[in-house]
Amino acid sequence: MSQAEDLFGAAEPSTQPQASQPQPATPAAKTPSAAAAAGSYSASDIEVLEGLEPVRRRPGMYIGGTDTNALHHLFAEVIDNSMDEAIAGHATRIEVHLGTDGYVTVTDNGRGIPVEPHPKQPEISTLELVLTKLHAGGKFDSKAYETSGGLHGVGVSVVNALSDDLTVEVARDQMLYRQSYSRGKPVTALETVGRVNNRRGTTTRFHPDAQIFGDAAHFSAARLFRMTRAKAYLFAGVELRWSCDEELASDDAPAKAVFHYPNGLKDFMLARIEGETRIVDDLFAGSHGKPGTHGAVEWAISWTLGDGGMSSYCNTVPTRDGGTHEAGLRTALLRGLKGYAELTKNKAAANLTAEDIFAHCNTMLSVFVREPEFVGQTKDKLASGEATRIVDSAVRDAFDHWLAASPNQAGKLLDWAVERAEERLRRRKEKEIDRASATRKLRLPGKLADCTQTAAQGAELFIVEGDSAGGSAKQARSRASQAVLPLRGKILNVAGASREKMAASQLISDMIQALGCGTRDRYREEDLRYDKIIIMTDADVDGAHIAALLMTFFFQEMPKLIDGGHLFLAMPPLYRISQGGKTLYARDDEHRAELMATEFTGKGKIDTTRFKGLGEMPFAHLRETTMSVKSRTLLQVKVRDDLDATRISVDRLMGTKPEARFDFIQENAAFVTDLDI
Repeated sequence: MSQAEDLFGAAEPSTQPQASQPQPATPAAKTPSAAAAAGSYSASDIEVLEGLEPVRRRPGMYIGGTDTNALHHLFAEVIDNSMDEAIAGHATRIEVHLGTDGYVTVTDNGRGIPVEPHPKQPEISTLELVLTKLHAGGKFDSKAYETSGGLHGVGVSVVNALSDDLTVEVARDQMLYRQSYSRGKPVTALETVGRVNNRRGTTTRFHPDAQIFGDAAHFSAARLFRMTRAKAYLFAGVELRWSCDEELASDDAPAKAVFHYPNGLKDFMLARIEGETRIVDDLFAGSHGKPGTHGAVEWAISWTLGDGGMSSYCNTVPTRDGGTHEAGLRTALLRGLKGYAELTKNKAAANLTAEDIFAHCNTMLSVFVREPEFVGQTKDKLASGEATRIVDSAVRDAFDHWLAASPNQAGKLLDWAVERAEERLRRRKEKEIDRASATRKLRLPGKLADCTQTAAQGAELFIVEGDSAGGSAKQARSRASQAVLPLRGKILNVAGASREKMAASQLISDMIQALGCGTRDRYREEDLRYDKIIIMTDADVDGAHIAALLMTFFFQEMPKLIDGGHLFLAMPPLYRISQGGKTLYARDDEHRAELMATEFTGKGKIDTTRFKGLGEMPFAHLRETTMSVKSRTLLQVKVRDDLDATRISVDRLMGTKPEARFDFIQENAAFVTDLDI
């Protein structure tokens, strides 16, 4: 069996358990008389949900669903409460721990949640009120917190409702208190543990409920690590300490780490753009107002050759869908650069738009607003109109000073933005011509980064998995002869799909449009736009699966493309090994062991880096190892002479019958010798 066939074998449908979805509570059985009165509607039909039952019945209303994002939102709600204490000046340290038992623990040294009886409900403690009642909290006005991330009084109570075990410890007034809960209800009374002299603050330890998130759901150590680190970047006045059990530690999430960034978002940006080529050397970074107070703004902006992107926050809460604060930033930068163009008498800047300035722009923005308005409980988008004015006013003056202080950098930025505007206008004009012309023009998918040469001879198309890998490949490629088409997600397995399903697949449509040669009986060699079609996926099992699906597509839909010798597999390395001045790359574990035994035998520390994927690989390494014609290795995909036997093999490996695939693998596993399929 060939190496390409081995990739086909990875296409067996996943057998990973799926998280079970929460089922609505079963309504009580109706009485015979009620059943007889079908269609009636009376007071007895009105259901009143008590306590936190609404959260358990409809978790999506409070955390956006029951998927992995929603699961990690529980952690965000808890750490946001601790961050609010830090921003208010009452906590200087927050600790996060993830255990192999699935429990997350968040500890701060703030004031601690009050434990005395509440004036309006003296029968229970304030702690229990906060943990078991929706819309109970200290953030509805600005007395306890001038700015905060939690505004609705539902955050920690929602976490309590969706956890099968939650314990809160409060160290307050030199006394330690403890209470445990399960699925939103207290299982112990508030316990006075005893006196503590050197401790204060709140510790929350919780475990997500499998009835809500499924038995297979678990926290990602790497994701919690990143979320914890991001909080430290957003507020320099707090130190965050991360830890996880050794079994969970990895390159993406060490067992222990301490985060404290005096330079805030500037440090964040420098880490984010490390290794990227900058269009403008200097960062535009600054702040206005005291962090944590109403109207405070902090930003860090860099223009690079990468894809760019904006990350924004309000009161340290990530606003993934943007909002009014981002609108203020766009307005400030557009007006500022246009104003500078007028001073330098650059008339070409009259056509500038925010789109031209923010292309390839890496942006970090943090704003603090009193009682902000969000779109939805998950706070993914800021809706406060005041935020636009606050950010526009703060950033505009600073941007004017930055441009005036660095004329060379300002000139570079202006020239680059003008080029983007001219390119945008050219594209618009071409579209208008296309509409007006009766001549059929070639349509290309929007995500295709095409090469500049028009001849197919020598041109290459890299088909890569995901936007992140596509961004790296676009930076690493030779623009003249190499095009990049990123595919989002796994392509349809065409071996078992209907023509209707294939016609509805956007990924397949994008590939067919990019190649331009048609499929099956309509395949035209002369219309093929590229000489080499190179499948470039991660050097892991998942990447092999995607490569197998793509090869199946070409074998079934464009067999003549394979016959013409146009289809190849890229061979990205899995490891980078260096010692002293020597650096080599290993394809896999076996190759790494071979290099370690033969090439790295001298003295000195050996550094080994395992690439997590193409998107995580620095583009210089990707170019050197996988895309450069001078140094790369490609595998050409071929079809065996016995075409019928090959079709049977593909059908057994990629078809709709898993038992045939299982039998084939058992029969042929011992005969992996050929390279061709």
